[in-house]
Amino acid sequence: MATTESSTPVSTAGQLVGLEAAGPQRSATRTPPQRAGGAGVGRRVATVVLWVLLVGFALLFLYPLVWLLAASLKPRGEVFDNKLIPDTVLWSNYVEVFDRLPLASWAVNSVAIAIIAALLVTFSSSLVAFGFAYFRFPGRKVLFGLVLATMMLPGAVTMVPQYLIWLKLGLVGTWVPLFGANLFGSAFYIFLQRQFFLGLPRELFEAARVDGASYFGLFRRIALPLSVPSLIIIFLFEFQASWNNLQAALIYLNAGSVEGFTVPLGISYAMTQFSPSAGGQGDYQYVMVASLLVTLPMLALFTFGQRYFVEGVATQGRKG
Repeated sequence: MATTESSTPVSTAGQLVGLEAAGPQRSATRTPPQRAGGAGVGRRVATVVLWVLLVGFALLFLYPLVWLLAASLKPRGEVFDNKLIPDTVLWSNYVEVFDRLPLASWAVNSVAIAIIAALLVTFSSSLVAFGFAYFRFPGRKVLFGLVLATMMLPGAVTMVPQYLIWLKLGLVGTWVPLFGANLFGSAFYIFLQRQFFLGLPRELFEAARVDGASYFGLFRRIALPLSVPSLIIIFLFEFQASWNNLQAALIYLNAGSVEGFTVPLGISYAMTQFSPSAGGQGDYQYVMVASLLVTLPMLALFTFGQRYFVEGVATQGRKG
């Protein structure tokens, strides 16, 4: 019994001595918290640098819009002085512009043409894309390649033939040439929509066929409802393209009345009319007001469709 009692303190003391000896070694090897702290500082620095770059680029891209807003509030002689804060603020420019220019008529014309063009190309391109995505027929890939090859043709190559076609049809001077070609779809939009249709489960269409659905029923009841994000993308792209289309309006509408102009053609007309070389007084502040006002619809449209825009772009290339 005496031997057992005397051995317990000795072993305990030995353990304590061992722990004290191992203590400095263990504390010396505890470096992961320091490395983690250094990595955290690095991440914070990278985040700050990223935010600085993002804010810098945002200000860089916002500068033209801010300059346009400032120029629209200035009197005639101060429009191009590059001051972002005008010395004299004239809110009356936003009222007088409607007396000097038929801006409301231009906006109505542009909105109507852009909506018709966007709806036509969205439907026609989706219909063609569904055919390429669903049906299997000989020469499908070759035909699709020919459709994509049309994107390589410059617009200047087809400009004269298209004008001669519309001239023979007696439609020059009307709105039809500005959206008529959209009845046949667009190669770029056909490609985008086909990629989306390829990502849809084919079993849905096969089950609908078993239930007696027609091919057009598959397109109308299944394909279109499931592809709303991509349809909105096509609509937004074409609406913007039609809204900013100066070349077509200059070719087909320039000979008509001023009230029948679109927004880009009208602003171009205003720049010419207000030019001192054409007998004008240099009232470019009204041009700035008109340019700013016609920019707002596009900002509102993309703000409304931003969620669909991101979702549609993210899902376009899911399947090739």
